[in-house]
Amino acid sequence: MNDKKIMVIGEKETFLVRVMMNKLTAANYKPVFVPFDITAINREWEDTLLITCYMETTEGSHADVINFLADKLTDDEKQVIVVGDLDTTYFVTETISSNLIYHVFHRPLDNEAYVKKVTELLGKMESGEFRRSILVVDDDPSYLNIVRVWLKDTYKISMVTSGLQAIKWLGKNKADLILLDYEMPVTSGPQVLEMLRSDTETRTIPVIFLTGRGDKESVMSVLALKPEGYLLKNIEKDELLEKLNAFFNHKKIND
Repeated sequence: MNDKKIMVIGEKETFLVRVMMNKLTAANYKPVFVPFDITAINREWEDTLLITCYMETTEGSHADVINFLADKLTDDEKQVIVVGDLDTTYFVTETISSNLIYHVFHRPLDNEAYVKKVTELLGKMESGEFRRSILVVDDDPSYLNIVRVWLKDTYKISMVTSGLQAIKWLGKNKADLILLDYEMPVTSGPQVLEMLRSDTETRTIPVIFLTGRGDKESVMSVLALKPEGYLLKNIEKDELLEKLNAFFNHKKIND
């Protein structure tokens, strides 16, 4: 675990901050202290797994950095743990979206509890809990397996082989996107989409059709149903990942 880098952002590397970082090191993590400086944060950002924001003052002197951090966390979908007094943590939690703040610790910090929370968070990250969830619906098990292998390292993938299984799965689970085979026996892709759109619980889930037909007439028939898009089933891995990444980035901007 010694390659698991944790960025600790603070005003200065005080004794209490060093104690916290030493606890992380003892747990085989790699803590790196960074001051409230956008350039310094950018320099250490790329290989950082999670961020700890150690707040000591409530003044607005760090407002620009906290706003930058909020945007950066959103763009890269990383998590932050916030440490500070009631007033100082409020300053951060009002700026950064709650779904990006994994936990808030008030001082005096319980370092054992903090390290335990870090371990819990990284475990969830490794299991893919914070990845975008994609449900793939296709009656061809071989095709499902190909898509799963291609996407499993980037997204949280679930698979079903029929439209009715998809409806049942969505009754108990949530998806950020559905990749839906247009042509399926018994219940076709268009019929599944109609059912999804008629249910208040599923009507807002984005749907992209998977189709084996790329001729103009077939494509127009697909688009007439107003899905979020369509993908040809002969698409290659790199292009599929690129298109999904573009879709989620566009959705993030417009949400």
